[in-house]
Amino acid sequence: MIQKIEHSKKSEAAEISRVFQVSYTIEAQLLGAKKFPPLLRPIISYKNSKNDFFGFYEHDNIVAVIEMKQEQLSMHIQSLVVDPEYFRMGIASKLIRFVLNQYECGQFTVETGRDNAPARKLYERFGFQLIKTYTAEEDIVKVRYMYHF
Repeated sequence: MIQKIEHSKKSEAAEISRVFQVSYTIEAQLLGAKKFPPLLRPIISYKNSKNDFFGFYEHDNIVAVIEMKQEQLSMHIQSLVVDPEYFRMGIASKLIRFVLNQYECGQFTVETGRDNAPARKLYERFGFQLIKTYTAEEDIVKVRYMYHF
């Protein structure tokens, strides 16, 4: 079940952080990053965020989170994380499908690490098109995708 997370509540922000930590630990390994900025994000940043957070719940527990940021001309998938115990179950696809239908917006963007093959394949399967490759902080090579309705 997918539902909006009340991230301004400390307990919910802590749950978001937990899923981010276990998922981004795997991504940092995939990218060979020694210092990975998403792993340094404090709970208070989730609690105070102006972004929308939607969770995929399994037995009343959040097992995946998608974070959506309103940009000037598009909606940006700021983060999409799945607890590794729930990898390869189609949950990320369900969250992407959900947000594509949730927002009345003709354009979506997302970024991920260039070497994160599972994430890149996922976005490409939905029709996201590669528009940019660049080197971000900590010498992490990233890719930016765009999706148009």
